[in-house]
Amino acid sequence: MLSIEGLRSRYGRIEVLHGLDVTVNSGEIVTVVGANGAGKTTLLKCIAGVQPVSAGQITFRGEEITLVPAFKRLSRGLALSPEGRQIFTNLTVEENLRLGAFLFADERVERDMEDAFVMFPVLKQKRNLVAGGLSGGQQQMLAIARALMGRPTCLLLDEPSMGLAPILVAQIFDVVKSLKSLHVTVLLVEQNAFGALEVADRGYVMETGRIAMEGEAKALIEDPRIRETYLGI
Repeated sequence: MLSIEGLRSRYGRIEVLHGLDVTVNSGEIVTVVGANGAGKTTLLKCIAGVQPVSAGQITFRGEEITLVPAFKRLSRGLALSPEGRQIFTNLTVEENLRLGAFLFADERVERDMEDAFVMFPVLKQKRNLVAGGLSGGQQQMLAIARALMGRPTCLLLDEPSMGLAPILVAQIFDVVKSLKSLHVTVLLVEQNAFGALEVADRGYVMETGRIAMEGEAKALIEDPRIRETYLGI
């Protein structure tokens, strides 16, 4: 579904991605783990179209999208739930969800919203409240639900567990796992390597803008280097 070849990106003169190759197959949950500053978020921003690519190619569902504007990538089925949630704090929960569906003006939008409320019941309870008043975990749920309102076939999920209590982290990862049943392919970026690899099919390990390791998620969890460096085992 998604193929990244030789991807390079820079901030000014400083190159932060040094020729990455990443593949995501339809129906998979693929995770990219690594330390803070490894370039994981920049990778997702490049795929979403909000960070310039200096070299390489991004192909989505057989079509090269390297130079396609971000909003057109969403219409092709590629959605980003960004790091730090970035919800519209001065709007209500329902208004945030409707903005996620800005491409659509059909009756299915209401069904999509009800589906979001089934996935995150607390959002239904708070649908008329200002989103800035939600807890951190509820804001993360809203960010994911808003991205799903765009009806993506591939969801780019950036650090969904950041800053959350352990019980909420478990809930978020359960939701990620459940997206398979909705036929949504997921590319998940996480510092919580153990939680991410537990729900993923395959994984990539990034170090300073490069892919250091890749493989089946279960194999990476058992790899001594991963266990020592990222899992603290």
